[in-house]
Amino acid sequence: MDIKLAVLIDGDNIPSAHVKEMMEEIAKYGNPTIKRIYGDWTKPHLNKWKALLLENAITPIQQYAYTIGKNATDSAMIIDAMDILYSEKVDGFCLVSSDSDFTRLATRLREAGMKVYGIGEKKTPNPFIVACDKFIYIEILKNQSEDEALETNTKSSASKNSYDKITQKEIKLMATTIDDVADDDGWAFLGDVGSLIQKKQPNFDARNYGFQKLTPLISSISTFEIERREDNRGRSKLVYVKIKEKKSRGRKK
Repeated sequence: MDIKLAVLIDGDNIPSAHVKEMMEEIAKYGNPTIKRIYGDWTKPHLNKWKALLLENAITPIQQYAYTIGKNATDSAMIIDAMDILYSEKVDGFCLVSSDSDFTRLATRLREAGMKVYGIGEKKTPNPFIVACDKFIYIEILKNQSEDEALETNTKSSASKNSYDKITQKEIKLMATTIDDVADDDGWAFLGDVGSLIQKKQPNFDARNYGFQKLTPLISSISTFEIERREDNRGRSKLVYVKIKEKKSRGRKK
């Protein structure tokens, strides 16, 4: 059963491009029963959002900027979020912003037992990212959309988009997590590995590196070994992963 989500969008801080992909991404995690976007709709910079609101059933919330240089949208979103929390109508929240001002809100919602998903640009400060259960970069959704368009136009899976490169930092994260959940033989169920990685680093996503899923990402790294096993009923394949043993080198005589 899908959990009910309240989607709250900081219109002053999030670009309107790829809102369709963003809503499709949110639908993977639950049913967005409340969808609101906050901003001063008298300002021209929000004009691009206006045409998209009806198409995506997002309710605009007017918030005037009472003081120059201050973002009144933050306060409006936080107040609404707490009202929704106490109404007990949802099971989780999706906070769409790249603003670290929502760090305390995300923390407070999780303290209340809410699932909190964050969506923002890669410039989002780390405190807000780690305050969420999962954080998705808008750039991922943009790359996915452009990849699909490229495949349609060229009938090729090659991508012109740039992705993050796998570094030793990510490899170490995966390796230590495999160790954390591995059995005595060193094998770990990939589902458990993925869940624990997400808890350790909410913005970890295989799509950041050009892979749709964790399995092909790990398969691409020579440090790890993949094994597929049938479940008890023989109906599906379960994926297990382990760290390859380093071959000992003989001493030169």
